[in-house]
Amino acid sequence: MLLDVVLTVGGLAVLLLGAWLLVRSASLLAMTFGLSPLLVGATVVAFGTSAPEFVVSLVAGIQGSGDLAVGSVFGSNITNVALVLGLAAVIRPMDVHPRLLRWEMPVLLGATVAIAVLGFT
Repeated sequence: MLLDVVLTVGGLAVLLLGAWLLVRSASLLAMTFGLSPLLVGATVVAFGTSAPEFVVSLVAGIQGSGDLAVGSVFGSNITNVALVLGLAAVIRPMDVHPRLLRWEMPVLLGATVAIAVLGFT
C-alpha cells in the first residue's frame, strides 16, 4: 500500500516536472524562432500530447476495434477541451484575443460537424 502511494506521488511529481519543461521549452521555441505561441501549441505541443492517443488508436485499429480507436480520439479531445482547458481557466483566467475567436470558433465548429456527419455515415 505504501509503495503504491509513493509511486503515485512520484509519478505525479515527474508528470508535473515534464509539463513544466514542455511549456517552458515550447515558449522558448516560439520566442527563438519568432513563431506564434498558438502555432507552436497547435503543432509541436499538440503532437506530443496526442502521441498516446495515436498509439492507442493505432493498436485498436490493427486489432479490429475501430469503435475503440474512434472513441479514444473523441474522448481525448473532449477531455482536453472541457476538463483540462476549463480547469486551467478556473485556476488562472485566460485572455483570448477576439480575432482568435472569430477565426478559430467557426473552423473548429465546422470540423466538429464534418466529423460528426462522416462518423454517422
